[in-house]
Amino acid sequence: MLLTITTTHQPATDLGYLLHKHPARSQSFDLAFGQAHVFYPETNDDRCTAALMLDVDPIGLVRGRKDSYFALADYVNDRPYTSSSFLSVAMSKVFGTAMAGTCKTHPELARTPIPLEAKIIALPCRGGADLLCRLFEPLGYSVTAERYTLDPKFPEWGESSYYTVGIVGTVKLSDLLSHLYVLIPVLDDKKHYYVGSDEVDKLLRHGEGWLSAHPERKLIADRYLKHRTGLVRSALDQLEAEAEAKQDAEEEAVERPLSLNEQRLNSVIETLKAHGVKRVLDLGCGEGNLIRKLLEDRSFTEIVGMDVSYRVLEKAQDRLKLDRMPPMQRQRVSLIQGSLMYRDERLSGFDGAAVVEVIEHLDPPRLAAFERVVFEFARPGVVVVTTPNSEYNVRFETLPAGNFRHRDHRFEWTRAQFREWAERVAGAHGYRVEFVPIGLEDAEVGSPTQMAIFQLN
Repeated sequence: MLLTITTTHQPATDLGYLLHKHPARSQSFDLAFGQAHVFYPETNDDRCTAALMLDVDPIGLVRGRKDSYFALADYVNDRPYTSSSFLSVAMSKVFGTAMAGTCKTHPELARTPIPLEAKIIALPCRGGADLLCRLFEPLGYSVTAERYTLDPKFPEWGESSYYTVGIVGTVKLSDLLSHLYVLIPVLDDKKHYYVGSDEVDKLLRHGEGWLSAHPERKLIADRYLKHRTGLVRSALDQLEAEAEAKQDAEEEAVERPLSLNEQRLNSVIETLKAHGVKRVLDLGCGEGNLIRKLLEDRSFTEIVGMDVSYRVLEKAQDRLKLDRMPPMQRQRVSLIQGSLMYRDERLSGFDGAAVVEVIEHLDPPRLAAFERVVFEFARPGVVVVTTPNSEYNVRFETLPAGNFRHRDHRFEWTRAQFREWAERVAGAHGYRVEFVPIGLEDAEVGSPTQMAIFQLN
């Protein structure tokens, strides 16, 4: 297997600093399945190329195994290995510091997009050149692909699924390495090792910043996780939550002149207090904005924040400084990972629940599952739900006509639509509901945010 990375950034030999591998010497690294060798076939100020060559030991790979089966058993013969998840593992081992974007000597360069070209010899692509383009072009690369015939002596046998692939773009080196790390096994649609829940964390870690917005994220997750349905669903749910967290800034920018987020959080807290809520759920808590305010009020004795994204919860933990909280305060708050699509016993027995700007991120067909999880199974005494009032959007000067406030919103309801939904849900599950405007009310289009307060009968 051979991967080369070339740059024309000047001085081009700075590539050695970014990769943490000196251009003047070759290096070898022992791996569980063979050896990886790093060397530089060309080094000058105008152009520099680093090569990673992987030498797989097929005998050592199966030596000592009690059974003869493993994921790439068909490859163990006298033929060379083709690029696969072995190459991704080698990249992580050999270029791990570069993948993390760390460079003590040239930190600014590590954060700078530079012209880069990667070339992979004999890359299996089960999906053809079209799939190559669908995976790499949305990331800003131009793609070339040279396909191999099965055997030049017998052209009637047709073409193989193997290509020499080149991708060219102006990107950060850490981004290029992360893209290759994830997409090489995706193209192969195989992995040489067992795939468990830790692979979801790897996918999200190496896909941070690009995968949640990729148009082929479902295919990528499906192939990367070897089509294991539960793992794929978990990854996609977390990617969706990560995309929402990124896009929240856009919605906040639209609403900032009204200080609407602050008004929304204050209104929710005042409502919970007015109904005597002590133990409260923050469903879809994101990075913990509401939780931080709830903690400031000692009348809330237990606060549980739930979000589908583990990575968003990690950010919430950092922002809330949970590891540095005094013990008594720390006992009042906990963060849990979970989905509002599935019944969860951990949500039972609470006085109140806040669902702040969440429902509009759900596909309408999934609202029924949300309703049952919250109102039928969890059944808090009080549920406070906020959502945008779409009628007010015409008052936002920076929002183009017909656009939602947030790119991930699946819908935005008028006041009549929200009232119709809330009254139906309340009637079906034994609640009564009242409606409160949030923000300055406009005589024609109402308030920018609408809030429904559900109380258990």
